[in-house]
Amino acid sequence: MAVKKGGLGKGLDSLIVNKNEGVVAVNPEQHGAPVEVDIDKVEPNKLQPRKNFDEDKLQDLAENIKLHGIINPLIVQDRGSYYEIIGGERRWRAARIAGFKKVPVIIMNLSEQEFVEISLIDNIQREQLNPIEEAMAFARLIDEFKLKQDEVAERVSKSRTTITNALRLLKLDKRVQDMIVDDKLTTGHARAMLAITDLDKQYEFAEKAFDEKMSVRDVEREVKKLMSEKTSDKKLKAAGIDPQLQAIYQDTQEKLKGVLGTKVFINAKDNKSGKLEIEYYSQDELNRIIELLESIK
Repeated sequence: MAVKKGGLGKGLDSLIVNKNEGVVAVNPEQHGAPVEVDIDKVEPNKLQPRKNFDEDKLQDLAENIKLHGIINPLIVQDRGSYYEIIGGERRWRAARIAGFKKVPVIIMNLSEQEFVEISLIDNIQREQLNPIEEAMAFARLIDEFKLKQDEVAERVSKSRTTITNALRLLKLDKRVQDMIVDDKLTTGHARAMLAITDLDKQYEFAEKAFDEKMSVRDVEREVKKLMSEKTSDKKLKAAGIDPQLQAIYQDTQEKLKGVLGTKVFINAKDNKSGKLEIEYYSQDELNRIIELLESIK
């Protein structure tokens, strides 16, 4: 699906300019020139999607601000006794590190939905959100403002598929989500693990994938094997196989796996008959298995 351009929501296109240049900048015709305010009267957005800030990068930005000042003003919402940041929290944090007493701001008066949307778009366009933060931000637009996925996609200039894939990450065990945040897993790894519905087993598998430095393809293959084993066990039970015989079949499967170096499944029809299935993942592996079987005489 093609990415939809623009799409800041009704009325927001007239408020914002330069949204495709990596910055959310306020249209001066709507909100006038920046003003300087006491930095202590500016507070971060408590519900902003971004939760993690790289301290080294903040320090670098602070040094840059010391030399050149704050080129792009912060965008804030007037809350009466203070100003809440809509866009520019990194600049605000860096300015505090740099020892600034005042910061340039453009004051806006937005609805809560416009407030959330602009904050989200500012972070996304600056690529500051990790995948979980981004997914949580999309979920908030859907849950709090009753938007559909295609409406969210239009507002943040992304495809509906991107929104759908992002939201799927929130179905993962919280510990697995944390591994994504910590760059221990990619979103490709994580999405492949969604098929493991037992959350404890999902987390155990995620740790194994990290420890063994599995590729996304490795994870997909291993998850497929796990699901095949689960299906095989269900088939044994559904076929009314004697429990003791089920245990024997499962033990035999493991022994054959060790001999052949690949997954083997016993699909029993009843207590006396069934099929033996041997998995392979390439022509070379099939040839290897055939040669191995031919060598057994």
